[in-house]
Amino acid sequence: MSRATKIVATLGPASSDPALLEAMIRAGVNVVRLNFSHGKAQDHIDRARLVREVAARAGREVAIMADLQGPKIRVGKFAEGKVMLENGAKFVLDASRTEPGDLQGVGLDYKELPRDVKSGDLLLLNDGLIVLTVDAVKGEQVHTTVKIGGELSNNKGINKQGGGLTAPALTGKDMEDIKTAMSFQADYVAVSFPKNATDMEMARQLCNVAGAEFGHKPGMIAKIERAEAIPRLEEILKASDGIMVARGDLAVEVGNAVVPALQKRMIKLARLNDKVVITATQMMESMISNPVPTRAEVSDVANAVLDGTDAVMLSAETAAGKYPLETVEEMAKICAAAENAEHVELDADFSGQTFSRIDQSIAMGALFTAHHLGAKAIVALTESGSTVLWMSRHRVQIPIYALTTKVSSQRKMALYRNVRPLLLDTSADRDTALAEAERHLKKRGIVETGDVYAITCGEPMGAPGGTNMLKICQVS
Repeated sequence: MSRATKIVATLGPASSDPALLEAMIRAGVNVVRLNFSHGKAQDHIDRARLVREVAARAGREVAIMADLQGPKIRVGKFAEGKVMLENGAKFVLDASRTEPGDLQGVGLDYKELPRDVKSGDLLLLNDGLIVLTVDAVKGEQVHTTVKIGGELSNNKGINKQGGGLTAPALTGKDMEDIKTAMSFQADYVAVSFPKNATDMEMARQLCNVAGAEFGHKPGMIAKIERAEAIPRLEEILKASDGIMVARGDLAVEVGNAVVPALQKRMIKLARLNDKVVITATQMMESMISNPVPTRAEVSDVANAVLDGTDAVMLSAETAAGKYPLETVEEMAKICAAAENAEHVELDADFSGQTFSRIDQSIAMGALFTAHHLGAKAIVALTESGSTVLWMSRHRVQIPIYALTTKVSSQRKMALYRNVRPLLLDTSADRDTALAEAERHLKKRGIVETGDVYAITCGEPMGAPGGTNMLKICQVS
C-alpha cells in the first residue's frame, strides 16, 4: 500500500456481496463501518462475520467500527408518507400526537422538544433543508412558522440552530447495541452526539464491561456533531481514542460556513493530543449515482489529507450507491496524489518539545533518524500500538510497519495514518526477534539487500509500553 491515509467504508445493501466486498478491501478499504441506525442486531453480527471472512480471503486485516445511532431526534410519520411545506405556513410539532401527521402538524419521536425550545428559536429539519421558526410552546406542542419550506417525509431529523437539545448521547438502544458490538469484538465504537467527556467515559465503561468476557476493549471514537461539543473539544479528545469530524449534523447546528475551519482545527488538535481523526460526510456524495466524483469532491478529500486526517469516510456512497468499488478506487487515488504533494517539516515538529516517557522518546528518535538517513522503512515491534501511534502523528514520507503478536492491536492500527500493521509471532529473545522481523520484511518485499531501516522494540520483549531500544539496520 503506497497510501498513508486510511479509508473507512460503510457496509450496506450495495456492498454486502462477498466478492464485491473483497474487491473493495483489495482496492483500499482499511476500516469497515457498521451503521447501527439501520438493521437488527443479527444483521450486524452477520456482517461482522462476513467482513472477517472476506478480509482473511483477501489476506488483509481490516478494523470494524460499530457506529451507534444515538438519540432519535426526529419527527414522526405522515399519513401520506410526506408533506410539502410552503413558506409562511403554520406547522405544529406535537409530542403528544399519536395519529399520523399532515399539513398542519406531525408527532415527535423526540418527546423532550417542547422543553428544549422557546419562541424565536430556529429548528432545522432534514439536514437543514427545511427551517421552522418557533412561535410559541403550548404544553406538548411547538407551534412554528415555515421559514424555508420543502418536502418533509417520515422520521426526518431535527436540529436546533446553535445547539441546546438535551437528548442524552447514549440511549437504551445504544446500550444494547454496545453488547452486540462487543459480541463480535468491534475494534472501534463510534458514539453519536457526545456533549462532553462524561458521555465518552460512560460509553467506554459500558464497552469494557460488555467486552470483559471476551477480553476485549475497543477504541472509542467521539463523533463531533453537536454545537455544545465544540467548546469542550479538548476534554472530549482526552476521554476518547479519536474523533470523527461528522460534518452533516455539525454543519446544521453551527452553519455550513463555519465547518471547514472547524475541520482543520479538529484535525490539528487531535494530532497534537496523540488521537486519531476521521473526516466524514458527503466526501464523494455524487458517486452515489455517478461513476466519477466532482472536482469539488476531489478537492475536499485532498484537503482533508493535506490537513493530516488519519482517515476519510464513505457513507451512502458504499452502503447504498451504484458504484461502491469505483468510489473506493477513486478515493484511494486522490489520497495518494495529495500525499505526494505534502511538504514534510519533521525538524520543526520536534523543536522545543520535551518527552517525559522513554518509549515516546524512542519513537521520536526513530522518526528523526530515519528521515535524515533516508531509510526505506520504520519498523516497530509493538504490543499495544502506542509507539506507532506517536510516530503516525508526524508527517514523514517513510512507511511505518507495525509488527505485533496481537490480532486486536493489528486491527486497531489499521486506522492509524501511515501505519502498515502486520502480524508476526516473534521470539521472546531480542536478537532472534529482530532477525525474524527482518526475514518477515524481506519475504514481503518491503526491504531488500542494501536497504537501511530503523527498528524499535522493548527489552524485555512483550511488555506493553516498554519500547526502550532503537536500532539502525542495513539489510545484508
